[in-house]
Amino acid sequence: MASQDFIKSGLRTVEMEAHAVTELAPFINNDFEIACETILACEGRVVVTGMGKSGHIGNKIAATLASTGTPAFFVHPGEASHGDLGMITKNDVVIAISNSGSTAEVITILPLIKRLGIPLISMTGDPESVLSQSAHANLNVSVTTEACPLNLAPTTSTTVTLVMGDALAIALLESRGFSAEDFAFSHPGGALGRKLLLRVSDIMHKDVEVPRVKAEEPLQDALLEMTEKGFGMTTIVDADNKLLGVFTDGDLRRVIDQKMDISTANMQEVMSASPKTISREILAAEALTIMEAASITALIVEDENRHPVGVLHMHDILRAGVV
Repeated sequence: MASQDFIKSGLRTVEMEAHAVTELAPFINNDFEIACETILACEGRVVVTGMGKSGHIGNKIAATLASTGTPAFFVHPGEASHGDLGMITKNDVVIAISNSGSTAEVITILPLIKRLGIPLISMTGDPESVLSQSAHANLNVSVTTEACPLNLAPTTSTTVTLVMGDALAIALLESRGFSAEDFAFSHPGGALGRKLLLRVSDIMHKDVEVPRVKAEEPLQDALLEMTEKGFGMTTIVDADNKLLGVFTDGDLRRVIDQKMDISTANMQEVMSASPKTISREILAAEALTIMEAASITALIVEDENRHPVGVLHMHDILRAGVV
């Protein structure tokens, strides 16, 4: 094949599958609504099953359901007939996927599903098939033709089935009021999980790591404290450890520009009053937004009594993988 033929073939496949997905819209119908209601009423889990390419798609659908608030897992229909059917309980719902609606391994376990009284949702390309007729609700995923020029390899049909699974998962997600934070709890190891779960208290510097000097102390002492703690800033507190202000590297440049006597100046004279502070309970991602808006690299963490209890540096957020 010439290079232009490769492109032509690829474009034809994309166009065929895109068209097939568009034609799926009329099948988001009453059966789709029944399927959603059945799953929402389920006290157990959604068990997805399918053979061959349908099984691969079923695995992905089960994973999408599980990560969006609907407990689900995949069971291979061949293994189900040899013991794995014991993984399914009477409180579950089964989603069985078969383009023909007559896959032998799936049909074999239908009587057992019926005996347990488990609601069955089918995804088939033939609404008159055995599987479709046995189902509580059938999600029609029929296509006119496969993208495969031989009309044999599951291509368009698997794409449409996957989209139907996504439609089901998202409809359930919205019905449950599933939030971004809920999603993060099922993805704690990912960047999104860290962004939505990690709080300032989890990564801030605290206790003796917090730089602090009294208002009446000389500037030279503050410079020593800043050097020792390494944040490029120090908090200024009163006798009761209440926050009065902050002194940063930028303030030091201002002092030098104003030709103030560093050897005699005290912190009350040179500090910046009313510094930006945050609560330890806010999300680290929110703290990063505050830093970016104010063009600063560190924030003071204070408690409800205005005591400085921590310092959060932008480097801490980057190390934590929030961004």
